[in-house]
Amino acid sequence: MTTEPAYRAADDRYASMPYRRAGRSGLALPALSLGLWHNFGHTKPFETQRAVLRRAFDLGITHLDLANNYGPPYGSAEEAFGRVLAADLRPYRDELVISTKAGYDMWPGPYGDGGSRKYLLASLDQSLARMGLDYVDIFYSHRMDPSTPLAETMGALHTAVTSGRALYVGISNYTPSATREAARILADLGTPLLVHQPNYSMFSRHVERVAEGQTESLLDAVGDLGVGTVVFSPLQQGLLTDRYLSGEVPQGSRAAVGHFLQPSALSPTYLARARALNDIAAARGQSLAQLALAWVLRDERVTSAIIGASSVAQLEDNVAALAAGPLTDAELAAIEPHAVDGTHQGS
Repeated sequence: MTTEPAYRAADDRYASMPYRRAGRSGLALPALSLGLWHNFGHTKPFETQRAVLRRAFDLGITHLDLANNYGPPYGSAEEAFGRVLAADLRPYRDELVISTKAGYDMWPGPYGDGGSRKYLLASLDQSLARMGLDYVDIFYSHRMDPSTPLAETMGALHTAVTSGRALYVGISNYTPSATREAARILADLGTPLLVHQPNYSMFSRHVERVAEGQTESLLDAVGDLGVGTVVFSPLQQGLLTDRYLSGEVPQGSRAAVGHFLQPSALSPTYLARARALNDIAAARGQSLAQLALAWVLRDERVTSAIIGASSVAQLEDNVAALAAGPLTDAELAAIEPHAVDGTHQGS
């Protein structure tokens, strides 16, 4: 019987990954973070998950993004991460930024959803137990809850820090005005708002717009507040990859599963725009996915982009986006007619 050698992180893990400050904080995050949303849980091979996590750290990805209900089933992504932490990453805990969230449904009844103090702190305790951690680096309110006073939700985040269960706090999917109010409440309590996590991609540009009922865009708000921005779904659930450029739905793809991405999204409008963007990427020597990552990172207010990876090869391809030079003004102008908000909605 042979024993697998202990994991030893790559000596050059910090050689090429750029790091960006989260707003005006002292915390730097890698330009690309690894999200454990779709590809971690009981439905995926554990050894694949383990290989992706190890390779991510070897490439300088120090920020791992989770939530209580990532999986499936709920909680299983945190459990899988906990197994890898125990087996491989425990010696490197102080080199990792681990985040988790609560706000969407997690368990039955009135205390397993929303923004109440009861739910958020109970969920955080459960997350820590699943991952085998004493604390997380960032704890998020995953969404606004109109049925709970914002002061209560922010007070729970403050308690997470003062009790030693989190080092920093964040919010996700909040409007610009709610972001300002959340930051004000937290500042008064003495716990700064570190980061906001919104959806942002070439096909989902709402963070750039001033929405109805708002006086500024989300990017303008976080930039003014000095809050970092960690964006999720920069590849728009795979629509900004070469996976669907043929117009066909590959077996096993997200569009085939149809849970978060519907086949109707593969409209003629989508295909025309995605193929045009792919041509621009090819001229840069990049894949469409690499171009999409370079595009969201063009804005200095974006601290990090969260990528998902179902394999080491996919992870490495995404990280290779950082090797190309920044987008030129001419390239940005060429992209603009095709980077249209709402393209993914089957228009």
